[in-house]
Parts: sequence; structure tokens; C-alpha cells
Amino acid sequence: MRSIEGTAAPADPPADVLAEAAAMFGLLASPPRLHLVWALAQGESDVSGLAERVGGALPAISQHLSKLKLAGLVRSRREGRRVVYFVDDPETVAVMRTLVVQLTARGEGTAPARPRRLGA
Repeated sequence: MRSIEGTAAPADPPADVLAEAAAMFGLLASPPRLHLVWALAQGESDVSGLAERVGGALPAISQHLSKLKLAGLVRSRREGRRVVYFVDDPETVAVMRTLVVQLTARGEGTAPARPRRLGA
């Protein structure tokens, strides 16, 4: 099989890898969770700092952070009475950052327009 560029196309990933990728994309499909990962990619923070930055109630932010922790995207550590969150999956954050930067540039008219739907 050949790709569009004429080089050999890579083999299809295994079904379990595709399922894991879909689950990760599903997790990040929530704007508040995506915003939390974006914020934590800029530096660690506690829940109240994240709630202020992202906008949202502390219980909701805590629930989003719990889901991100279960997925392995963020971790936390205790500093006295304060719990500090930080990114634990820099590769996934790099993919997210690339997408957000590209979409921002497209919205500013600095990137070529592309179809909005896959296969379109």
C-alpha cells in the first residue's frame, strides 16, 4: 500500500491502540477538560487557581481533574494542605497544543483553510 506522497504507508494500528486513542480524544472532547490540560501544560496549579483560570465551580473542576488523573494525563502532589496538579503526559499535550495552535491560526487567517470534517 502506498500513501499519497508515494512512500510506503504505515501498517494500521492494532484495535486496542485505536480504542485507547478514541477514549483519549473522547476525554479531551470536553472544553473544560481541554482547557484544564491546556492550563496545566503552562505550569502546575491547585484546584482554586484552575477554577479561577478556567472558570467553573470547584467541585466541577475537581471532577474533571479526577477524570484526567484516571486517564493518566495529569498527576497531583500534596504540598501541605494544598494539592498541586501537573501534566503527566507531555506527548498527548503536544498533540493537543499543535491542534489548538493550528485552529487558532486558521481562525486568524494565517493558516490555509482545510475541510472541517474528516473525509470532506
